[in-house]
Amino acid sequence: MRKLFGTDGIRAVAGESPLDPKTIYAVGLALAHQLQMSSQQPRVILGMDTRESSEWIAGVLAAGLSKGGAATESAGVITTPAIAYLARKHRFSAGVVISASHNPWHDNGIKIFGGDGYKLPDEVELRIEEEIFKQLATVPAIDPSAVAALQPKEHYRAEYEAFLLSAVPALALGEMKLVLDCANGAASAIAPELFARLGGHIQLTHVQPDGRNINADCGALYPATVAAETKATQSDIGVTFDGDADRALFADAQGRVVNGDAILLLAARDLKTKGLLHKDTVVATTMSNMGLEAALKRDGITMLRAPVGDKYVLEMMQANAASLGGEQSGHILFPHLATTGDGLLTALVVLDIVRRSGKLLHELLADLKVFPQVIVNIRVKEKKPLMEFATIADTIHAAENELNGNGRVVVRYSGTEPLARVMIEAESEALMRRHADFIADAIRDELGA
Repeated sequence: MRKLFGTDGIRAVAGESPLDPKTIYAVGLALAHQLQMSSQQPRVILGMDTRESSEWIAGVLAAGLSKGGAATESAGVITTPAIAYLARKHRFSAGVVISASHNPWHDNGIKIFGGDGYKLPDEVELRIEEEIFKQLATVPAIDPSAVAALQPKEHYRAEYEAFLLSAVPALALGEMKLVLDCANGAASAIAPELFARLGGHIQLTHVQPDGRNINADCGALYPATVAAETKATQSDIGVTFDGDADRALFADAQGRVVNGDAILLLAARDLKTKGLLHKDTVVATTMSNMGLEAALKRDGITMLRAPVGDKYVLEMMQANAASLGGEQSGHILFPHLATTGDGLLTALVVLDIVRRSGKLLHELLADLKVFPQVIVNIRVKEKKPLMEFATIADTIHAAENELNGNGRVVVRYSGTEPLARVMIEAESEALMRRHADFIADAIRDELGA
């Protein structure tokens, strides 16, 4: 069982284990040795988000990689999907991103892609973990201030922007009014120039990162922010990204949040019309709303559910040869265009669909009837199997029995934070909230931090 890698790499408070300098250096060593199994002279491309810790973490990691025999090139501040794209395009042995995605500024993380542009399989991460723990026994103390800073090569960002424009070549925004919330994160380095080339009337918000304001009351973690701004400015669409811009959420002209479920419906219909929705199948997750499943079914589209985590969505897509998948949180996968979720790419695809339709976003989604859904997060001290606790199991079973097929109960641990998540959907909002509170209280009593 993996101890360091969650569903999206290694993530923790910057400077604290496992993101202390010594462990980060060991990660670089272990990754370099793993890459040498298939390349005598491995090359790694590295990017980062805007957190104040990202630069020193990148420097320490690169030092470990160098000691292990791998050369590193830096793309500087850039989005996670950009690194996946560049690793594949330039045949790097791996791509690494220093980011904690939607987490607050004091957290950070290490995400690793293979040279094919895909996230590493669990078994490879486990092998790297095992060597990290071995290296920790001998690695000396590391002083980040003594490690040379990486010098970014600016052309990589320009290459990625060119790729985005080529992926949706006919897009021109005309007189469309947009609000773009860049979360003071990696999108701030790309979105202004990218959208300036597409026309339209663009209002950019949260594009002044200072190292500590990433995701602060903005971005995809706070979609109501862009929704309110979209309505207040009478814009057509709002788009909001998370810290590393691998996902995007939207707002319609009426000031309502449009999440990943709605985008899956929009994209599935468009791909089916074009004859590109293979097997008329879409892969979502256990968190996706029953309303999405019902809307897709009316269009003759089958929805499969994968565990939460875009890497697991991708695995199910590959197993079923599906051409579209994603998460409610805004990770949308277009395998004919990219190897991983990409918030900027998703935004361009959605804008293209809206432009070609001649309709507003809320008009295209008018028939999506969403079941009431509540998600409760409970901070936990450890992640023991929940169903081993009789009180938790009994409370979950009671909720499932009373809902009796007219709703869903999903209880799981976060893959990136010390949280248990309780999600309930039901036709009755009162019933939904009552059972969510009961289950959350049971978890809190047994495992609460």
